[in-house]
Amino acid sequence: MSPPTPIGPRPSDETAPGRRTRALSATVDSMRVGQHFIAGVLVVIGGWRAISDGEPVALALAACLIFSGWYAGGVALAGRTRDTRLGGIWLLGLSLIWAGTVAISAEFIWLAFSLWLLAGYVLRWRYAVLFSALVFAVVAVAPILHTGTTAYANVIGPLVGGVFALGISRGYVELVRDARERQRLVASLVQAQTEMADLHEELGRTQRESGAMAERTRLSRDIHDTIAQGLSSISLLAHVAIEREPDPDAARVLAQIDAIAKDGLVDVRRIVAALAPSDLEERALAGALRRMLDRLAAETGVVAELHVDDDIPALATTVEVALLRTAQSALANVRRHADATRVVVNLVDADDTVRMDIVDDGRGFDATAWDSSGGGAVLGGYGLHSMRARLRELGGGLVVESVNGEGTALSAYVPLAGGREA
Repeated sequence: MSPPTPIGPRPSDETAPGRRTRALSATVDSMRVGQHFIAGVLVVIGGWRAISDGEPVALALAACLIFSGWYAGGVALAGRTRDTRLGGIWLLGLSLIWAGTVAISAEFIWLAFSLWLLAGYVLRWRYAVLFSALVFAVVAVAPILHTGTTAYANVIGPLVGGVFALGISRGYVELVRDARERQRLVASLVQAQTEMADLHEELGRTQRESGAMAERTRLSRDIHDTIAQGLSSISLLAHVAIEREPDPDAARVLAQIDAIAKDGLVDVRRIVAALAPSDLEERALAGALRRMLDRLAAETGVVAELHVDDDIPALATTVEVALLRTAQSALANVRRHADATRVVVNLVDADDTVRMDIVDDGRGFDATAWDSSGGGAVLGGYGLHSMRARLRELGGGLVVESVNGEGTALSAYVPLAGGREA
């Protein structure tokens, strides 16, 4: 029973890994087709020689059809399941059918070559060797049972053929494993590229919002420090002059000037309020986190919450980027591995540091083993290790607390001394 074709996204022809993976998959497919072709040829040869030796035609054809039907059924089953136990049962049934054909005619010992090919990648190595030895024993004894004699060629030839077939089958297994591993790596690269493109898009949006926030802040400050202060001064001077002006007409004009200045000041203050920096409502980093959590909730059904301290100062772009990337990696782990129903993100001002906490109620993992390994190796990836390295470049760090079955708590922090926006 040949293993099913490796399943995974088709790699792009424009990438070298994709071309190599496609070439390797084509080699595996060619070997599988060649194996089936050899089996068909051997069935025809065995049936034809059995009939030539005087065996009943109906009996010989029935033996060929039964063997071919069982073989084809196993090939069809291989495309629908990867259960190795079914493969072993199928091979056992095929070997029993083959033993029955050998009992009809010794010419069917030709089919042993197909059994040796199948044994190498259906069974584990030690069981494959034992199975191949039993098949060889039947091959060596069959001529004696049918004719009462045998020859060295009847022993040496099958022995060499069996070793050769078993070696080919093991090589096929290694090729299949290599192809699957390449497919997995290509899929990981494609996924990483997609995530990186999403991250760049998110960072671009964040930078645009950050730039707009800075410009609005500058305009509001400029208007407040110039026009608003000027109108306020005019109103104050007019009010003082009214109290000292004996001429009623002049006092009335001054009162009009005071009223106009006050009305203008109200309008200017409204404009300043409208141009107030967006960090008074929602900072760029907080907005990006909110969008990521909303997307996570919409796509997975996870209950996502975001809590942001009101007194977090403006952060340098490098700090916001590092925290955003950390959040994206952590939420990607929640999506793929945690099987969580709720995730909470807190962005807080912790004295001299800004800290981002991400907590989920998922399946968790052994955080102690990950931390002692230096990160990543225990989990089969380097996401957490990359997060920690990125934060350490800014003088911060990453703390991970998790226990199997009890969720995960991740805390990323960066000192404010080097993280405040200039």
